[in-house]
Amino acid sequence: MKSSLQGMRTWAAGAVAVAMTAFWGVQALAQDLMGQPTPKGIALQPAAAPLKHDAIFFHDVILMPIITIITLFVAGLLVWVIVRYNARSNPVPAKFSHNTTIEVIWTLVPVLILVFIAIFSFRLLFNYNDMPRPDLTVKAVGYQWYWGYEYPDHEVGEFISNMLPRDEAEAAGVPYLLAANQPMVVPVGKTVRVLVTAADVIHSFALPAFGLKTDAIPGRVNETWFTAEKEGVYYGQCSELCGVDHAFMPIEIRVVSQAEFDAWVASKGGNPAGLAATTEAEATAPTIDEAGVDAAAVEGESDEAAVAPQETAAPAAAAAAN
Repeated sequence: MKSSLQGMRTWAAGAVAVAMTAFWGVQALAQDLMGQPTPKGIALQPAAAPLKHDAIFFHDVILMPIITIITLFVAGLLVWVIVRYNARSNPVPAKFSHNTTIEVIWTLVPVLILVFIAIFSFRLLFNYNDMPRPDLTVKAVGYQWYWGYEYPDHEVGEFISNMLPRDEAEAAGVPYLLAANQPMVVPVGKTVRVLVTAADVIHSFALPAFGLKTDAIPGRVNETWFTAEKEGVYYGQCSELCGVDHAFMPIEIRVVSQAEFDAWVASKGGNPAGLAATTEAEATAPTIDEAGVDAAAVEGESDEAAVAPQETAAPAAAAAAN
């Protein structure tokens, strides 16, 4: 019996070792690509924005160890029960019906595990909702089956982003089904607020490298944000089944320098300075003009001047009547 149990333990340990070796071996062979899926890769896409760093930490440091421990523990229990309590090893079955201590443990331990996970989960959700002051706003509208982008802060009207055909994508050396003919362009290091909605059915605006996934719902505007850390091209896709061509509406975000972004805005007929600069100028405008006269006082004097003629007009009219 002992030799059989020892053999099962050895086999289980060997299987775990082989699985871990294969896991890390495949991961080592895969070269992670920035901004797009990695062939034969099994990890999350590399992070290029703060939210994705937080999401990777939550997945790799919190969830994966807990899930791995639970999986190995349950597998070990199954092996132990199979070996210890089969009919040959245990011909006389036990008569007990329950164990209060064990029942308390398997009730409290999962609750504590979930509470521990919830602490980091709520923190991540808070980070998604705690958007810093945005530097620019982009409106993304999902259509069947393409995306439309608009830059209200920079007076750039909506333009349509379609998937590049296979021949054009191969000629340009960009990934087919991910590259678009009109990408969203944003400056590096700036906080971008994305207003997401849809014109027909439910879509989903998702870009893994930035940790974005927000539903685009007709009649409703959802909000998300990102701050791109590196210049480059980043790809995503609609992640909500929206019709027959759901797989053919990619999202391409091109992150460029501020100078390149300003030139791109100008090429679209927009205002590179943006409405943010106008708003800031209005907010910081002095209340006293260059002559040193208080604008409020001038406004008050003009009001008094408008009232004064009415007050003196009545006696003059009375004298004329006499």
